[in-house]
Amino acid sequence: MPLSVIIAGFTLGAAGSLHCIGMCGPLSLVLPVQHFSKTGKLVALLLYQLGRIITYSAIGLLFGLAGRGIYISGYQQWLSISLGVVFLLMALLYFIHKKNLRLVFLDRFYLHVQNIIIRILKSSVSLLSFLLLGMANGLLPCGMVYIALASSLSFAETGESVVFMAMFGAGTLPVMLFAGYAGAVIRPELRIVFRKMVPVFVSLMGVLLILRGLNLGIPFISPELPQSPGSSVNCHQP
Repeated sequence: MPLSVIIAGFTLGAAGSLHCIGMCGPLSLVLPVQHFSKTGKLVALLLYQLGRIITYSAIGLLFGLAGRGIYISGYQQWLSISLGVVFLLMALLYFIHKKNLRLVFLDRFYLHVQNIIIRILKSSVSLLSFLLLGMANGLLPCGMVYIALASSLSFAETGESVVFMAMFGAGTLPVMLFAGYAGAVIRPELRIVFRKMVPVFVSLMGVLLILRGLNLGIPFISPELPQSPGSSVNCHQP
């Protein structure tokens, strides 16, 4: 497993975790952990975060399978460049219209997920329920998750996409744990500032995807992409 995949996923998650405080922080504040001991509270919050990572990894598997098909077809390099351009355009539109990324066609699905979260919160406060809550939370709309999933399409191996998404979730874990413990001290004004940083992350990821697609041979930033199985190789000697 290339170290660059692990570093890229964790770095994106860590950078995007500030956005997570603005979007998912309020949900962390209503988690029913008050009746637990200090150790029980930590375990419950860790299970909640683990649930998110499991969901991200599972979706990463699906996107990784799609990305593998693109790699075999020989379009991986162009896909990476195209995604980078799309990300830059998304950031530009945000700066112009001041609106976060929203996939309207998924609204009904997200409403169903929200209803599941409400039912879990009302029905049980066991440790298992926190794992299920985290898994459901991983399905809620999030611009940073969209970016991570789009990035996972550019990998040649399915396993790389899964690890990338798992490390993305791990990168958000420290800040999200803090939000669960001390989220009440994070003022709403600060959450708004964090949300406004999203287009900056989108722009940086767009630039990195374009550089990756250009195949410049720069370690971590623009490594040489592996040749697809369908690429022709000239074996004739001069």
